[in-house]
Amino acid sequence: MSAPSLNTIDFQLKDQNAQLRNFKEFQGQWVILYFYPKDDTPGCTTEACDFNDNLTAFSSSNATVIGVSPDSPESHKKFMEKYQLQITLLSDPEKKLHHVFGTWGIKKNYGKEYEGVIRSTFIIAPNGTVQESMRNVRAKGHAARVLKKFQELQL
Repeated sequence: MSAPSLNTIDFQLKDQNAQLRNFKEFQGQWVILYFYPKDDTPGCTTEACDFNDNLTAFSSSNATVIGVSPDSPESHKKFMEKYQLQITLLSDPEKKLHHVFGTWGIKKNYGKEYEGVIRSTFIIAPNGTVQESMRNVRAKGHAARVLKKFQELQL
């Protein structure tokens, strides 16, 4: 499945403050859009904290880091406060954006199949096009790999 242009996404999602965010507000800047399963779980906490630790490097190149999960805005807010996160987290309980990016689907764990979030990240250029898709990634070290790829795209 190919990823859509950010310019074609016309619906809104609530952020950690329950404010509606429209993807058009991110036009003209780089967006690091990552999908993760659940707030305050070991892998997701590692990933969020790693993105947060690299936030200065991303923002100095005009990039916004946005995490998306099915969790509620209230859950996001608690997660952010607990770990002092400065990234934006969006709530997608109906999995609309997950379906647009193909990040909701069948997963396997210990031989069992179930539906869930396929941990993925997309690097989106200022013109709204996806420059890099990273699917089914491991949380540990992922933010550093995304930053490296993002910096390569800047050259």
